[in-house]
Amino acid sequence: MKNKLQSNLDMFKDKLWEMSDYLYHHPELGGQEYNSMKLLVEFLQSHDFEVETGLVDRETSFRAVYDSNKPGPTIAFMSEYDALPGVGHGCGHNMIATMGVGAGVTLSKVINETGGKVIVLGTPAEETNGAKVPMADEGIFDDIDVAMMVHPGDVSAKSGHSLAMDAIQFSYHGKTSHAAAAPEKGINALDSVIQLFNGINALRQHVRSDVRIHGVITEGGVAANVVPDKATAQFYVRAKDRAYLNEVVEKVKNIAEGAASMTGASIEMSNYELSYDDMHTNETLSDLFTKNLYAAGETKVNPSNASYGSIDMGNVSQVVPAIHPYIGFDHPGLIAHTTEFADKTITEKGHTVIARGALALAMTGYDIVADKTLLKKINAEFNK
Repeated sequence: MKNKLQSNLDMFKDKLWEMSDYLYHHPELGGQEYNSMKLLVEFLQSHDFEVETGLVDRETSFRAVYDSNKPGPTIAFMSEYDALPGVGHGCGHNMIATMGVGAGVTLSKVINETGGKVIVLGTPAEETNGAKVPMADEGIFDDIDVAMMVHPGDVSAKSGHSLAMDAIQFSYHGKTSHAAAAPEKGINALDSVIQLFNGINALRQHVRSDVRIHGVITEGGVAANVVPDKATAQFYVRAKDRAYLNEVVEKVKNIAEGAASMTGASIEMSNYELSYDDMHTNETLSDLFTKNLYAAGETKVNPSNASYGSIDMGNVSQVVPAIHPYIGFDHPGLIAHTTEFADKTITEKGHTVIARGALALAMTGYDIVADKTLLKKINAEFNK
């Protein structure tokens, strides 16, 4: 049957490459992926998927379903298709999109024999305000048994861990005055932001080594001779797990309050992007995918690496067994979020990776629908 999956994929892999190349040449930022969504949806509809768009108040999201109308597991594949400003598809989301839809269509060609259901979820804005967060919160995964995606990388690696993350904005409000003639009449909001940075830097010594805190000043005044009455900083605060992240965020917020007290400014705190939870890889599912990635032609899959990034797939992994492995260009040291990485996606090697990744995902889905004991093992691990 897995030979049949390969044959099915071979019939339309050229179309996957064409779509990935189109996305590379026409990148769209998160929340603006209208043409990207349309391209993927039309491909899925041409293969008899029923499609709903605009999930969780995200206009560029979609849910595509192929139902065998026979009992069996529901397998979901994720498609991401948002680009980065300046570097386009420097994170390879054009490949993630096409590997996801390719896996879904490939598996759908045999699902009538095995039973079960195939779902492809279009999940916008992973780079900024990931749609998987409200999807996980609002029950989109409630009828799904496993959720999978594969991400391009410099080398192939097993699904691993990611950091939980909060994106926090601190806006200080003071009082303008002439900075030379009447400085005593002013309240300097920028001084509050500077003290915020100083306080956070002092905190770094007293948190775990997995914590990452990094920020920028987005607003700090308009003229050197005017006391700034407003200053704003934005920070990402990350930690290995959500529980400890909450502790660190509380300390950071206390520092922010202290900075306001020191200067007499007032403060507003808000989350300027959605929070991401840490990724919990289902190792049973991960081992199954790794076996199939080898069967699809990969020659080396590395152990999962320590990750200091954050992904909205982490939120998915909290509610359903999930994996987020990497499939490599065999280019050690290639850095994501660069034009060099983006350019690699439209090479012959990039096309090979798309076909291999889609096949490995489809083969993993097939294993689960064909052997019901596998899902029991996956769920047993998840329920721990």
